[in-house]
Amino acid sequence: MKRSVAEYQTLVFDCDGVVLNSNHVKTNAFYKATLPYGENAANAFVKYHTENGGVSRYKKFAYFLDAIVPNVEGPGLDELLERYAAEVVDGLLTCDVAEGLDELRKQTSDSRWLIVSGGDQDELRLVFEKRGLASLFDGGIFGSPTPKKDILDRELANGNIQQHALFIGDSKYDYESAKHAGLDFVFLSGWSEVDSWQSWVIDNNHSEFTSVKALQGVL
Repeated sequence: MKRSVAEYQTLVFDCDGVVLNSNHVKTNAFYKATLPYGENAANAFVKYHTENGGVSRYKKFAYFLDAIVPNVEGPGLDELLERYAAEVVDGLLTCDVAEGLDELRKQTSDSRWLIVSGGDQDELRLVFEKRGLASLFDGGIFGSPTPKKDILDRELANGNIQQHALFIGDSKYDYESAKHAGLDFVFLSGWSEVDSWQSWVIDNNHSEFTSVKALQGVL
């Protein structure tokens, strides 16, 4: 992060682990969805999921079927997606929302806000509307099946993301996506599932804060 938060024209937020405390919700949903294949397969998938935070469910389940349980009888891609979605929505509607979100919006009133998430776009828009959060994100709420990097490329090309722009994320894939698009990056650690994030932050010289609320200290 090269400047204070208020100096950025655009703030791009990941959802899970940044705006919503929902990483554990999705991890549990991935486990339950793949449990018909057995505990070993479900645990292997959870390990893959936590190591690849920010990647869409579509790619993750495709990997599960191709690499973890190839040629094994069980639910197909569509059924896995349905089982997962049924588990996730209730959790997204009830999990904690980041403290200080409204205050940060007021303090960055000249900035455009977007959600760019690996979560399902229709699901995200429904949840954010029901939770009274949609109006904060005047730049839009975007998600899978379009990958994050493609969303960022598209929104930069159409002028919705104006530089200087900051990506606020909690995963290595968030950083890779921000770097790909030429956005500055800040890592939020409080709800992240990145293993040994401290050494990763140091090795890559990332700006790191515990939460959205902590970002208010660098306005």
